[in-house]
Amino acid sequence: MTAPMSHLDELDEFEAELELALKKEYSAVFGLFRYCVLTQDATYLCNKLDLQYVPQQSYPFFQLKMEDVWVWDKNRPTRIIPRAEVYTSSDVTVEELRGDGDEPTLTPEALAERIGESLASDDDL
Repeated sequence: MTAPMSHLDELDEFEAELELALKKEYSAVFGLFRYCVLTQDATYLCNKLDLQYVPQQSYPFFQLKMEDVWVWDKNRPTRIIPRAEVYTSSDVTVEELRGDGDEPTLTPEALAERIGESLASDDDL
């Protein structure tokens, strides 16, 4: 006989499922974006990035403006947002995933298939 699951066990299982779904989505959408931006607090994928270094006397300060953004956060109802601004005094890592003229090779249909969802057509509505 197995012991009944406690609420903490259920919460841990729920958190693990959210984390796994987030990792799958990240892998699926990664190819759509030009930049991967890592800060101490978050990971972002974006297609347009303006990174400004703002000199301060006691610490470095960075201002990031991003457009067409995917945010690594399992608790957000939607992770894709049009714009984000981040201000941080911690390290910032920027990876350029593809060049200026390179277009993503992933279609919306292929993305939906990777995530495991289907795109609704007009006939389905």
